[in-house]
Amino acid sequence: MAAGGCPLTRWYIYAIHGYFCEVMFTATWAFVAERDWKFQGVTSVWALFIYGTSSLVLERMYLVLRGRCPLLSRCLCYTLWIYLWEFATGYLLRRFDACPWDYSHFRYHLMGLVTLEYALFWFLGSLVLEKLIIGNTLRLRLEGPSPAATTVPIPSSRGQQRTN
Repeated sequence: MAAGGCPLTRWYIYAIHGYFCEVMFTATWAFVAERDWKFQGVTSVWALFIYGTSSLVLERMYLVLRGRCPLLSRCLCYTLWIYLWEFATGYLLRRFDACPWDYSHFRYHLMGLVTLEYALFWFLGSLVLEKLIIGNTLRLRLEGPSPAATTVPIPSSRGQQRTN
């Protein structure tokens, strides 16, 4: 089965990728800002849904835009989507007192849910997502054992053959 034909598999790959990147980003940020040698990253279980779903939308945008506009324009579109998605999911989570981020301490924030200070990170992240993650995920082939594998004779140590 091709991964390109299984949205749930692609969602899972994107969710895990986003989750990992967030943990690494927060660990690096804490190290640079506070010299925290523990290098402990943090995130929320909500990040799996947020990154997985957003990346499926970005994948769709990639498939539509790839032949129509240059890479930098696509990354700008991706970045705008990321800001819209981050704001919308943050707003919804905040309604349930479950939003794990708060950018209120940044200078250029909107309701503490998004901040322009992260624009370059989101732009570069969308570039990596398109070039490394989406492209390779769409090419993955996930196949089970072939039907012939169960009937192939396997020599035993005594010279007799058995089937697997």
